Amino acid sequence: MAGIVVPLAVLALAVVASLLFGSGQVGPGRALRVLVGAGDAEAAFAVWQLRWDRTVVAVVVGAALGTAGAVLQAAARNPLAEPGLLGISAGASTAVVLVIAFGGSVATLGPHVAVLGALLGCLAALGAARLRGVGNDPVRLVLAGAALSGLLGSCTSVLLLVDQRSADEVRFWTVGAVAGRDLGVLASVVPALLLGGLLVLLVARPLAALALGEQVAAGLGHRPRRVRLGAVVAVALLVGAATAVAGPIAFVGLVVPFAARALVGPDLRRVLVPSLLLGPAVVLAADVLSRLLVRPYEMPLGVVTALLGAPVLVAVVRARRVPAL
Repeated sequence: MAGIVVPLAVLALAVVASLLFGSGQVGPGRALRVLVGAGDAEAAFAVWQLRWDRTVVAVVVGAALGTAGAVLQAAARNPLAEPGLLGISAGASTAVVLVIAFGGSVATLGPHVAVLGALLGCLAALGAARLRGVGNDPVRLVLAGAALSGLLGSCTSVLLLVDQRSADEVRFWTVGAVAGRDLGVLASVVPALLLGGLLVLLVARPLAALALGEQVAAGLGHRPRRVRLGAVVAVALLVGAATAVAGPIAFVGLVVPFAARALVGPDLRRVLVPSLLLGPAVVLAADVLSRLLVRPYEMPLGVVTALLGAPVLVAVVRARRVPAL
């Protein structure tokens, strides 16, 4: 019960905070009056037209990243695995940057190209890790993804140097943010999110069996190689869709599963629900901080998550409180 009630309460608080706090002139008091049915027109516009859309986008992005992180860590059998390390976020970002560099429309092509880039990045990482060896050495896949992420990041930097006119637009796809994103941008990635969620449901039970060992899983009728491939494709779809909406956002898929396992234990089937709820809570909390730290300006969301994630991860690892997979 705590695995659902606690994350749900944290998410509810984060949603309320996202609607109350902002970098503009509408403070918490005016926003609260709007939420209870009163308030002026300016405050109502800020809450329901600006902050509400931003909040919903952050919830969807956080849910996708939290779920993807839990699945990836189970598939790689590595509690330090993170979707960005697999080359998925980098592949999606680089694909969108290529569209910008060649004069394409990000509004129409961006979401589709981001998901395609995520899948291609995922497949490249699998090829580099030699798929036949993944079952015996899951860490090899993560290392290959980290190398691919570095390579794609370098390619993006080169494109920035070549096309200075697109630098501001490209910067969004290399840092990540939910500011200025409306609900319309979610529509184009709904198919990828639904397909990724369906694959997660299909591989959750086999992945839980793989935690007991590949021989045990095979004895139960599962095929480890196919299960891991399905899991990686699901992660690619979820992270690619999230990146298409908000750009690459680090740390969420890495730390959220830690907290979920601390609440419910290592079984992936129990970890998925709290990860689905804690992911949006983390993204919303970081987004609220991004609005308040440098008022009246805003910090990019990806910068805030990176600043928060590094010390938290080091503290968790040093304290040896990471639940074993």
